[in-house]
Amino acid sequence: MKKYFKKIKTIIQSLNTVSVTFIVSAFLLGWWISSPVVNHSNHGQTTVQIEAEIWTCSMHPNVRLPEPGQCPICFMDLIPLVSDSDGLSSNQLSLSKDAVKLAEITTVPVHYGTAKMNIRLSGKVVTDETRISNITAWFPGRLERMFVDYTGITVNKGDHMVELYSPELYSAQEELIQARKLMDSNRSQSSLILRTAETTLEATREKLRLMGLMDEQIQAIETMDKPSNIVTVYSPMTGVVINKNGVEGAYVKTGTTIYTIADLSRVWVILEAYERDIPWLAFGQTVTFSTESLPGTIFEGRISFIDPILNEKTRTVKVRINVSNSNGLLKPGMFVHGNIHAVIDGNGKVINPELAGKWICPMHPEIVNNHQGICDVCGMDLVKSESLGIVNTADHQHESLLIPATAVLRTGERAIVYVRLPGDEPIFKGREVVLGQRVGEHYIVKSGLSEGEQVVVRGNFKIDSAMQIAAKLSMMNPKGGSSGAGHNHGGKMENGKTHPKRDEMNIEPLLEAFSMAKSAFEKGNTVKAKEALTAVGFISEKMKSKNRLESIDSYYESIIQALQHLHHVPLKRDVLDKIELDIDQINIKLQKTYGVQ
Repeated sequence: MKKYFKKIKTIIQSLNTVSVTFIVSAFLLGWWISSPVVNHSNHGQTTVQIEAEIWTCSMHPNVRLPEPGQCPICFMDLIPLVSDSDGLSSNQLSLSKDAVKLAEITTVPVHYGTAKMNIRLSGKVVTDETRISNITAWFPGRLERMFVDYTGITVNKGDHMVELYSPELYSAQEELIQARKLMDSNRSQSSLILRTAETTLEATREKLRLMGLMDEQIQAIETMDKPSNIVTVYSPMTGVVINKNGVEGAYVKTGTTIYTIADLSRVWVILEAYERDIPWLAFGQTVTFSTESLPGTIFEGRISFIDPILNEKTRTVKVRINVSNSNGLLKPGMFVHGNIHAVIDGNGKVINPELAGKWICPMHPEIVNNHQGICDVCGMDLVKSESLGIVNTADHQHESLLIPATAVLRTGERAIVYVRLPGDEPIFKGREVVLGQRVGEHYIVKSGLSEGEQVVVRGNFKIDSAMQIAAKLSMMNPKGGSSGAGHNHGGKMENGKTHPKRDEMNIEPLLEAFSMAKSAFEKGNTVKAKEALTAVGFISEKMKSKNRLESIDSYYESIIQALQHLHHVPLKRDVLDKIELDIDQINIKLQKTYGVQ
């Protein structure tokens, strides 16, 4: 056999065309899957040779040959596959210390820790709705003069805003002046008359208070001999004028809004949180954010409100943060980028351990005290943080079992890690684990690992490759054995007949040939594409004669028919599509019938 492989190698090296190379490789594969390895003794009897050593391909570990040579698929030199003799299980691999250093394999211990995750959100600064006030007309009149004649002006409490002329106010002033005079003239009269005058005076004062005049203004009117045509309206608060709704000379009715003032010493930040982030949001969580206008400046606040209604258009919920803005750096309308710092406990629940034992206002979570009291903002009684559901009372549940994200090999729903077993000799064991939420650069481990075990965080792909070559349990081959072929030696097919040998089910040469044809066609090299397709036809005929599966005969026939006039017509895309479809159907049939993994 060695001479045979050597002869084939010499022939391949002397050939240049892709088609001949494929035909030879296909012939080699056909000879391998159809001919048993025999040893002719001197007595003329044929006996099966006992395999003392297996040779495989590092690129195609499903290839198994009893003697050295070249891979029948990619023609790489085969390497020896040494069978396990150290009693290791199918999910364990032993490496030398030099091999561990060469592969740069690094391990870290599994540990308990605080699972923290940052949720990145965006939003904008808006005005605090609780700090907006309107200046309205308390009586009908005419705007004689507007001292604040444009929006954006900052005013202080008590600043004059507008002068109003009002006949009703004029009459009310006259009533007050007359009541004052009546009071002065009746001081020497009887107590009954004096009490009546005092009641009349107090009623006229109250009437002016209800019309929006301050006590200082009312006292000034009492000292006058006749009423004034003009009354000045003052600002009730400190803030910024964000709306101006009147002009000088305009008449206003009772209740007409003249100005809107907003106190910007505290603002709201509204962030938009996507559906996937909702489980990790909680009242009272710490939030940091920044804005492009102030690079390098980090602001901080706490979540005070989470909108209970999801926006169906944006698929987001609004998250509100109350932020102090005494220096005026934050301006309504600014875009911000925020980070919500969520802490996850061992049960996957959001907690705030730093608030344990604190007293918080249910309406204003930025108010946090170490003792019981009332809220400085709204006067509500402070409550324990635990009663709001934002702190877990069990301290041991604050920590989770964590492993680095680089330790995990994921394929579909499975997650694999490699654990270094205790001992001087490096032995690695594959372990399937159940993972929880990813938190930053770590995963929460729900089951499969214990604290202190050493997991591979670097070089795990190299270990997995070695496991595949050794036909052991691996990421892509959870049942072990050859990854590219079935394991039903001598089993039963769907029709009750005995399965062919495993190697007869190998469709890789057909896939490799067609892949080369497709690649050449896409690069515009139709000559090489046709040569590769010729090899496809040759391999198809060879596999048809070996598989003897009636349900796929039609697909082989279709491929061969599509290739009959290949050299007489230009190569077209529909030819490739048809052949690819047939190959896919062959692959599906073989996998279903032979149980190919």
